[in-house]
Amino acid sequence: MANVTRFDPFNDLVDDLFKGFLVRPLAFEGRAELGQLPRAKVDVAEKNGAYLVTAELPGVRKDDIRVSIDGAQVTLEAEVKREKEANKDDRVLHTERVCGKVTRGFTLPQEVDEAKAEAKFRDGVLELTLPKRAAATRKPIQIQ
Repeated sequence: MANVTRFDPFNDLVDDLFKGFLVRPLAFEGRAELGQLPRAKVDVAEKNGAYLVTAELPGVRKDDIRVSIDGAQVTLEAEVKREKEANKDDRVLHTERVCGKVTRGFTLPQEVDEAKAEAKFRDGVLELTLPKRAAATRKPIQIQ
């Protein structure tokens, strides 16, 4: 007997809206025959005048990660590569490991000071420390 589920487009829309309030995916590029890469899971916190970003990137090498900052916009790009392809004599019974490229971008509430940004990658976890850019002080202009 088949299970019947009720389609509720409003609930799905609200869930999507609140799940990705600060962090939204920009693009996905992968090999369809192998399945899809999971979205990079990202946490964003604020501490001592900086944003702390933690992203899970399992199976990614440090050299295959790109982080770009443009004002308050942060973009993470990671590429998972297969180290060894199956030989023609091998018979693959089951595979869940995929390869491809995942891109994740988000906008922070305040601009980031790119010069002071730091990144660490260990055990499949990328940790970014993104200091906030000091707000420019308003300078009155003397009228002559």
